[in-house]
Amino acid sequence: MDDLNLENLNLDNLNLDEEAINEILTTMSKFVRERLVPNEKRVETEGAIPPEILDEMKTIGLFGLTIPEEYGGLGLGMEAEARVVIEVSKAAPAYRSAFATTIGIGSQGIVIDGTDAQKERYLPRLATGEIIGSFALTEPDSGSDAGALKTSAVRDGDGFVINGSKRYITNAPVAGVFTVFARTNPDEKGSRGVSAFLVDADNPGLKVGKPDRKMGHHGSLTADVYFDDCRVTHTALLGRKMEQGFKTAMKVLDRGRLHIAAASVGIAERLIADALSYAMDRKQFGQPISEFQLIQAMLADCKTEAYVARCAVLDAAKRRDQGEDITELASCCKLFCTEMVGRVADRAVQIHGGAGYISDYMVEQFYRDVRLYRLYEGTSQIQQLIIARQMIKRAR
Repeated sequence: MDDLNLENLNLDNLNLDEEAINEILTTMSKFVRERLVPNEKRVETEGAIPPEILDEMKTIGLFGLTIPEEYGGLGLGMEAEARVVIEVSKAAPAYRSAFATTIGIGSQGIVIDGTDAQKERYLPRLATGEIIGSFALTEPDSGSDAGALKTSAVRDGDGFVINGSKRYITNAPVAGVFTVFARTNPDEKGSRGVSAFLVDADNPGLKVGKPDRKMGHHGSLTADVYFDDCRVTHTALLGRKMEQGFKTAMKVLDRGRLHIAAASVGIAERLIADALSYAMDRKQFGQPISEFQLIQAMLADCKTEAYVARCAVLDAAKRRDQGEDITELASCCKLFCTEMVGRVADRAVQIHGGAGYISDYMVEQFYRDVRLYRLYEGTSQIQQLIIARQMIKRAR
């Protein structure tokens, strides 16, 4: 791959002290700059990451960032993960999305609550990218209100039969294993009656719909998933525990929300760099537009918000690594960072002027891409509710 030596970049060869983390960040910065950014338009046009690029992402260890070392991963903590995600997110979001579900919500339920047998079966293959993980929680009538899901799992002999459907499931068309949330106790109408199952993609009772056509994030595939008398054995029950699915989901989503917040920071920093470069090159009235105070004000606002967002994410991530309950802080970060990157993208388009509305410049694509971040893994409004409820709970 040109002058970039994959053997030298392989993250599995590092001992994870601070020096090693910095080496990982240097590696990722080089990989983003020399391999990912030059292929961004290709990803957008073809709607897929080029196979050779995906193979390179697997080779350097991106699919095993958070999976424990004993299962072939790097076992990064939350702060280290956030720092890596910030770097990778300086390229088109489809790249991050390709491995993010696997290292996040697609594997962390197994890491946190899975049995030893489940970990042995799935984590080594997830860590290498041999299989892709997917997280099937959202349904046609159940999004923010995850406790209202209708997909059912009924006992049948020594296993279960799953029926229902899921919507907007990231990586569904390419996933090898789905973490599926289904109601096992019909008498419990809320979240307490929900269990989680590990369902292989080749299960004959599982069907994946056509990839969704989306506003942005082209190259990151989502689709509906259908379960029609999908039979699984008792070993598919995550952790072999009934009615613990929602608790597992909440544990996983805390980390996932910090991940999305970090991704927002990375995109914001890329947008700021692009906007500054354009402003310094573009001339009007005989001088670069970067000399105009109103342009400078927009650049300064972007820089300030992105800096505050980065500090917040790394602080919350460090606290999580230290064992603190960061549910409230994760929602604070997710809310602020995703709203922040929307404002930065809007200003970046404004600084580009008419050029910002043309697809020749990446700012146009990023403007569409970042809109999703305020929606998934809990909308901004859901984050507000979580924050307020946590505040009230603590005060009581």
